[in-house]
Amino acid sequence: MHNNIDTLFENLWQNYINVTPSANKVHQLLGEGDTLINDHVAFRTFNIEKVNLEKLSAHFLALGYEEKGQYDFEQKKLKAKHFEHTDPTQPKVFISELLVESFSQDVQNIIHKMVDQVEASAVTREDFLYSGAPWTVTTQEYETLLEASEYAAWMAAWGYRANHFTVSVNHMKHFQELTAVNQALKDAGFTLNVSGGEIKGGEDVCLAQSSTMADKVEVQFANASKVIPSCFYEFAQRYALPNGELYTGFVAASADKIFESTNTVAA
Repeated sequence: MHNNIDTLFENLWQNYINVTPSANKVHQLLGEGDTLINDHVAFRTFNIEKVNLEKLSAHFLALGYEEKGQYDFEQKKLKAKHFEHTDPTQPKVFISELLVESFSQDVQNIIHKMVDQVEASAVTREDFLYSGAPWTVTTQEYETLLEASEYAAWMAAWGYRANHFTVSVNHMKHFQELTAVNQALKDAGFTLNVSGGEIKGGEDVCLAQSSTMADKVEVQFANASKVIPSCFYEFAQRYALPNGELYTGFVAASADKIFESTNTVAA
């Protein structure tokens, strides 16, 4: 079973770097040849039963993951859960879903039309989590979604894949602090997400996070191609709880700002 986890994350990583060319550069810059430990991987979906959070999490529960936390993002109309494996060296998994009924009828219609194109059996396939967009949308539909929800537009274009990987600063050999990681990234010309500050959270909430802004990649829509944000790379530094153990959860206020790493226009 362990091999399955490793194979899954290897496939997710390959699929992710295909549309996030900067990720390899970040890896080389920060790892200096050493392996970087992955803190967590995040996924997005819609709360429509065929493709909802439960359907995505089933893939991880089958590999020995357990649900550990629930989160609400009222402003972005999202719900999320995070999962951890019994083996603490395995990446944590963060899955969010868009509350489709919270949007206008136009937006709901586009999303339902997309999800209607997904074969029910596809969701249980081994490669579903890195299968990309199982639907076609026009640039007009993408723009309509983008006005209502950056998240919905991202899903329309990219579908099922890792929205981001996350370097665990705690396990890095060449850096001890997130501030130093950020400085190295900026010195190398990377653009960081500054929404809510360059570093979201901190020692007071036992988790500090930062991220690059998503790469821009050309996507072929049903009627035309368009250059849009793809995926980004996140960096997380975890701090000890009073009992001495590292905090393993997530901070909703920080995650809320991390979502904006795929925004079309930097905040």
